[in-house]
Amino acid sequence: MAKPHRIKVMPIFGTRPEAIKMAPVVHALSADENFELIITVTAQHREMLDQFLRFFEMQPRYDLNIMREGQTLADITSRAVEGIDKVLKDEKPDLVLVQGDTTTAFVGALVAYYHKIPCGHIEAGLRTGDKFAPFPEEINRKLIGAIADLHFAPTLRAKQNLLREGVPERSIFVTGNTVVDALLWTLQRLPEPNRTNEGQRMILVTAHRRENWGEPMERICKALRRIADKFPDVQIIFPMHKNPVVREVAYRVMGDHDRIKLCEPPDYFEFVRLMRDAYLIVTDSGGVQEEAPTLGKPVLVLREKTERPEAVEAGVVKVIGTDEEKIIAEVSRLLSDEGAYRAMQRPVNPYGDGKAALRIKQAILHFFGKAERPPDFAPQ
Repeated sequence: MAKPHRIKVMPIFGTRPEAIKMAPVVHALSADENFELIITVTAQHREMLDQFLRFFEMQPRYDLNIMREGQTLADITSRAVEGIDKVLKDEKPDLVLVQGDTTTAFVGALVAYYHKIPCGHIEAGLRTGDKFAPFPEEINRKLIGAIADLHFAPTLRAKQNLLREGVPERSIFVTGNTVVDALLWTLQRLPEPNRTNEGQRMILVTAHRRENWGEPMERICKALRRIADKFPDVQIIFPMHKNPVVREVAYRVMGDHDRIKLCEPPDYFEFVRLMRDAYLIVTDSGGVQEEAPTLGKPVLVLREKTERPEAVEAGVVKVIGTDEEKIIAEVSRLLSDEGAYRAMQRPVNPYGDGKAALRIKQAILHFFGKAERPPDFAPQ
């Protein structure tokens, strides 16, 4: 008796955030005999990606290794198009999967379209309404949304954004965000918190987005130094992005402060531990905005706009921008006003329940006529 046809799925990703959010889907599909997986990475971010491939035990079949020193968006795009085109020509998968809003995700969707291969978009429908904030992610998201055949929206609001753009409702599945799946999996494996630093409050900071390069990064770093000077019980941990544009400013402004620790990007296990043990988090990361609410950590966002308003509306995330005085005022308020801190400390997550990858798997099976449509994720 002939074996039933296995659905040939090609996940394509290239950066650390994509690896984290793609990992639960890769594991869910790998465990199901209906699927054959062809993991393809562009390595748009080489070192940081490799950490997470090891941590989540994902073995790429194709590694395009496109990263070059000083690469521009045009460089990344052209090399990714060339590499992905060859892989799709050779493998002819039934479905391409892309995650989020990177240049790799956009190119993966675009080249799948060139080959008339269906594309599924994980984390579909996020929008700020400003094509330059974040840059280039907002336009990447919209372009993928115009191409994709399956849209895995993390929230109802994301689904509504897609419907407003004319995406057929039957192709949209509200799944929750897979980053919550990855976070909960990691939390189960963490050791107990280290109690040796009792009496010290740790602020975890991440800042790397392209729109914050230059003057905004200068303001962020100056504000952090002044906060450390103002509050002697505060330690600031700043895992630095590999980009030299970020590092130069961080070292110059904060490098000699004894309570500001500038460190290499940690692996995901260590980063989750830092989030869990932090007093509060200051970030321009989208993923951290989705992860920290599960941990009950107040988050201040170093951006002018966010495409993740659900946690802002829940009161556990606040967008503060990059003005130096505003950063100092907002951080100081949470360090000085216990009521304000407690109001943002409630563990609540509108982004997921840890079952997003299973919903995505069922949605793919449904698309190929092998399962019922999965029920939509609804936050409790």
